[in-house]
Amino acid sequence: MIGRLITPALYRCATTLAGPAIHLLLARRRRRDKEDGARIAERWGFASKARPAGPLVWLHAASVGESLAVLPLIDALRRERPALGVLVTSGTVTSAQLLAERLPRDALHQYVPVDRLSAVRRFLARWQPTLALWVESELWPNLVLETAARNVPMVMLNARLSARSASRWQSMPRLIGPMLASFRAILAQSEDDAARFRTLGAGQARHVGNLKYDAPVLRHDERALADLRATIGERPLWLAASTHNGEEEAALRAHRHALQRWPTALLIIVPRHPKRADTIAALADGAGLPLARRSKGETIEANTRVYLADTLGELGLFYALAPIVFVGGSLTPVGGHNLIEPARLDCALITGPDVTNSFDAAAALTRGSALITVRDGDELAHVVEGFVADPARRHYAAESARAIAATLGGALDETLKTLEPYLPSRETAHSSHARA
Repeated sequence: MIGRLITPALYRCATTLAGPAIHLLLARRRRRDKEDGARIAERWGFASKARPAGPLVWLHAASVGESLAVLPLIDALRRERPALGVLVTSGTVTSAQLLAERLPRDALHQYVPVDRLSAVRRFLARWQPTLALWVESELWPNLVLETAARNVPMVMLNARLSARSASRWQSMPRLIGPMLASFRAILAQSEDDAARFRTLGAGQARHVGNLKYDAPVLRHDERALADLRATIGERPLWLAASTHNGEEEAALRAHRHALQRWPTALLIIVPRHPKRADTIAALADGAGLPLARRSKGETIEANTRVYLADTLGELGLFYALAPIVFVGGSLTPVGGHNLIEPARLDCALITGPDVTNSFDAAAALTRGSALITVRDGDELAHVVEGFVADPARRHYAAESARAIAATLGGALDETLKTLEPYLPSRETAHSSHARA
């Protein structure tokens, strides 16, 4: 009932009064290394870089997954309009690190300002975007409404809205209504997502597909791949990727089962958050499984049973290396992670039951016998052992996954068509760049 009373004006007032609390929250996050201390001023709207001359497209990508999803779009925009300025905002340290490596040389990254009116207005006054693109569904009311108040065209890309989030927003109709009305188009990942947006009043929402399915194959260092292959040799090998709390225990339990049949088998764990490495190492030690950590330069020895790849940006390397992959975030209520990335690198795929974040891909892969769902460590052990014991079955699953992944693209082309009316002409962008 209280939610129905919340209006944009009331929200602005509340976030203005919450200034001291926001300062305390950022300070706490900074102590926990969740904020970049050297760039904390960006969170208050103070720019750390100069705005380029001419038209500027601003993309807001909340974290790592969203940032990866828009990289192909940025590349496509720059190919068509090389002089177009690009600014990407995000809210996490890991996404900033990834974007520092992956963004085109002259594209810029800033941390998104906190959703307090003074910070938002300072940010918008400095950057003056020509077009604003919101990725997925991290909707900050002040930032959305202040951008719209400046008559900046806004489009929501790769839009996703869970049933739970839709229910929450339905309880605040006077706030979500004006926000969604600010967008010229809402391009949803699935028809279910589009329907939920329309239920909230966004008649402009439509299904175009998932930009993540149009992303290029994850990169990897060929020399590092060759070195790892030479070190591991013919040992049975499988990977637990993007794991969360609770999933490493399941993977270690499954691996202990596998070792009873294949004593030299090797499990590689790539945690979603490398800072959990000490906890994972302690779990392996408690399970009696000798572990080597990549971040410490430790090598895989004959007695190593678990290799902890606690580094950033190397997931493509381990997908290229491992023939069997369990994709994490799915045994815990996280929603799962990208299934198409390993599918494109010839992996036999295993997931837990929660695939909310990749529902369409999971459904297509399951229908094509390219994805197996498990409920716990015991079932995971059974599937891993089955793949190791039957190479023909494993190869069939991997080939099926790759073929299905190839059919799921198309969102990028539809997104570019939608954005065309809101982009500066090629001639305008070129002349602005030349004057600069």
